[in-house]
Amino acid sequence: MGKAELKIEIDPAVVAEAERLGVDLSRAGLAGVEQALARRRNALKSDAERAADARAWAEENAEAIKAYNERIARDGIFGEDFRTW
Repeated sequence: MGKAELKIEIDPAVVAEAERLGVDLSRAGLAGVEQALARRRNALKSDAERAADARAWAEENAEAIKAYNERIARDGIFGEDFRTW
């Protein structure tokens, strides 16, 4: 698939810093648009879709969650000895 050309205006100070730090503005711009699209897609999801996503996440991470809970049960929470509440 080809690419569309886009003209944008950016603060010159931002451009100068990006150049100084070696940031590829084309890639950074594309990454920013992709992140904005992902946030918008998530915002438009129904409650049922969000619940399905949460279930899928929990299933995908069940092993890590189990290991974490076992470690906390065995070793306790970091800094627990210093809590005053």
